[in-house]
Amino acid sequence: MKVFGTDGVRGAVGQWPMTPEFVLKLGWAAGRVLGQQGKRRVLIGKDTRISGYMFESALEAGFSAAGVDVRLLGPMPTPAIAYLTRTLRASAGVVISASHNPFHDNGVKFFSATGEKLPDAIEAEIEAMLDEPMTIQPSALLGKAQRIDDAPGRYIEFCKSTVEIGMSLAGLRVVVDCAHGAAYQVAPRVFSELGAEVIRMGVEPDGLNINDGVGSTEPAALIRAVSEFRADLGIALDGDGDRVLLVDNQGRVLDGDQLLYIIASDRVAHAGYRGGVVGTLMSNLGLEQAVAALGLPFTRAKVGDRYVHEELRRQQWLLGGESSGHILCLDRHTTGDGIIAALQVLAAMQHQSLALAELASGMTLFPQTLVNVRTPRAVDLSAPAIVAAVRSVEAALGHRGRVLLRASGTEPLIRVMVEGEQKAEVTGYAEEIAAAVRRTTGE
Repeated sequence: MKVFGTDGVRGAVGQWPMTPEFVLKLGWAAGRVLGQQGKRRVLIGKDTRISGYMFESALEAGFSAAGVDVRLLGPMPTPAIAYLTRTLRASAGVVISASHNPFHDNGVKFFSATGEKLPDAIEAEIEAMLDEPMTIQPSALLGKAQRIDDAPGRYIEFCKSTVEIGMSLAGLRVVVDCAHGAAYQVAPRVFSELGAEVIRMGVEPDGLNINDGVGSTEPAALIRAVSEFRADLGIALDGDGDRVLLVDNQGRVLDGDQLLYIIASDRVAHAGYRGGVVGTLMSNLGLEQAVAALGLPFTRAKVGDRYVHEELRRQQWLLGGESSGHILCLDRHTTGDGIIAALQVLAAMQHQSLALAELASGMTLFPQTLVNVRTPRAVDLSAPAIVAAVRSVEAALGHRGRVLLRASGTEPLIRVMVEGEQKAEVTGYAEEIAAAVRRTTGE
């Protein structure tokens, strides 16, 4: 049985594996394995999608049956669960979320006691336990459940601690878009308590509207709000708060590559950073060149924050991320955190007394087109028609660009990315390869 993807378990609600029965068994299996790692206590947090109530109850029951105590955090950003797992000395943290996906999807992902993604070996143990018949501890040994009411305040103070004491955002007008998601309570307060004038967006979750027309995957509403309120910048989080994009005062969106560059350049100038930067296979060629201009090494990991994290640990570096806005600052947190990444960019603005647009000007993005091809079944990317299309485009680009073709780890998609010097050219090439994928699948 293979249930763990690159970011835990995820799928459409009501379809395997995202059914109450399976999630109950998953909680039990995880409880059996994680309960052997130390304290028999786990934290459970979630985002705001309506199915979170159902899966929270199922996980709670499963852990209790395995004799593991549960602490319920309610709606909280994914990186908050990572932080609280570590500081509250729990065996593990569990997040019920499908991140940037629409409300009809959901997922379950785990953090270790150190606030990092579970090692592959532990995930394999949990998967093996899922094949065992479910047993229940004697009544006297069942796990207990308790809600932690001060979790938001603890996390807010942690976020604020990642910038210098005394740093003030007074005088900044900031639009904060929380995607009607997990950060809707805490994110506006972080920036407000640091002195910014905060205009709130995406802070009215109803269980169905998470990521719907708002958040980092749909920044058009934020762009309009920054213009309407004449804000200095806009901050867009995703549904579980681990990704961030920024919008400057001219309405231009800064993606994760640009934000990572700003953070790295500020670390070099103000902290003497001499490590390297980890991107992914999707990272823009412009980031690679800009990091080299800073005098830092750059390497690419597979797509997925867990692979960026693994490469950072292997290289003993601190900064990495994805163009989607999932940024890791391991000198600040153990995992990607949208609020903390935004704070590091705001700190760079303070250090250099520059507007966001000026900070980003040191990096030139190469035109990059991404086409997502939805597929009803697994696709053989070595099929002759697909290979021929890719080789044709690569030959045309030569050394002026690159092609990346991969299956999504979280959705039934084939992602086609082409990068080069001319936008119209790379768009046409990406569509050529996407058409070859569609023909192969019969779509």
